[in-house]
Amino acid sequence: MSRDTGKLVYKLYRALTYSLSPLIHLHLRWRKFRGLEHPTRWVERLGHPSLPRPQGPLVWFHAVSLGEGLTVIPVIKHCARERPDLNILMTTTTLSAFEVLRNKLPSGVIYQFAPVDVPAAVDAFLSYWRPIAIILVESELWPNLVMSASKSGIILTLINARMSAKSLKRWSVPIVYPLITLMLSKFSLIVPLSTSEAVNFQLLQAPPFIISSSADLKYYVEECETSKAVLESLGDLQVQLSQRMVWMASSIHKGEDEVILGAHSVLAQIHPNMVTIIVPRHPQHGQEIALAMKKKGVKLAVRSHDDKLTSGTNLYLVDTLGELRHFYRLTAIAVVGGSFLPRLGGHNLSEAAAAGCAVLSGPHVGHFSHMVSAMQRLNPLAVLQVSGEVELIRVINALFNDPKTLEARRAGAKEAFHTLSYGVVAQVWSLLSWHVFGRVTDSN
Repeated sequence: MSRDTGKLVYKLYRALTYSLSPLIHLHLRWRKFRGLEHPTRWVERLGHPSLPRPQGPLVWFHAVSLGEGLTVIPVIKHCARERPDLNILMTTTTLSAFEVLRNKLPSGVIYQFAPVDVPAAVDAFLSYWRPIAIILVESELWPNLVMSASKSGIILTLINARMSAKSLKRWSVPIVYPLITLMLSKFSLIVPLSTSEAVNFQLLQAPPFIISSSADLKYYVEECETSKAVLESLGDLQVQLSQRMVWMASSIHKGEDEVILGAHSVLAQIHPNMVTIIVPRHPQHGQEIALAMKKKGVKLAVRSHDDKLTSGTNLYLVDTLGELRHFYRLTAIAVVGGSFLPRLGGHNLSEAAAAGCAVLSGPHVGHFSHMVSAMQRLNPLAVLQVSGEVELIRVINALFNDPKTLEARRAGAKEAFHTLSYGVVAQVWSLLSWHVFGRVTDSN
């Protein structure tokens, strides 16, 4: 009965998205006009390819944005090494992901923008690329994509699968519950990123035999390939920072900048030799911060302008993409954003821990609560959550004044990272090899 209801709900969803297709097309054009879509390749979102499909079997990896895309690249590299007989297609939806990931993918991997979830775009995409398997990352559960792929006999997999309590509540609404139950039944493998997420998938009636445990792929941080010019620039900046007290706030969203700049203002009076590095989540936000600071007469250096730090400058703004991991290596203290406002869901802490930073976070870590808990269980000093601006000031000031405690927190974070990241990619690959690529071999 539930399956029949799910099919009915899906028919209604498909009809609705079909009728909305012209509006979605116009919306994409509007986004292109505002610079939010690629100026020439935006039509890929409608299922129109810009590259030829090579001969032979093809596996499609899809991640929504930059963070998820970086997460899956190690798996893609592993796939390219272990299965050179397969063509690999990678898609994301955001322009920021495209700008960074296109230079990080292995040679030979095809990169396209993913289709929007309307029937014409999804059907055109699947008809052209003809994947034998689709590996989705985290929470990319789109009805038209899942149902059309299943109808075409394509193997469906969800890795680093996320189903938060908030998402569970949303999917449990009576009208959509039969739909998600039907969709999850089409998967061959679901690899949740934590035990609680696994329970949530089972509460949505995902078949228990398709759920397999593994560690969170976001624990894995690989070495970045960096151009000589960027390395020289970072080396120069490291020299400029060598005699300064440094802390960094990363992945900062609008609204959080007030907390960070407020803390910076107080700490700069206590420690005149201090430098605060701010890395906004979105470069455009960085430009807005720089303009606001200059209007207030605050001296700052801006990364995209290649500004140098002078003795009178104690604020450094990073308004570029893809350099966060490098900047973590330039600071002893890292405050990871996306965590100071209730509407935000936190950001990846493992990159800061991998660099050996003392890791701080706000109280609202959302999707990354399992990561905070796991790191703190391994070493209580690995992550410190602060309640807001006042406590942030107190903690950073204390760390500046107590080198032994600072060093202990840095060591604790790095220890937790190494323990949690060990063998993560191999675990996921083993599951994919058994549940997906074994079937690919048998059927080709």
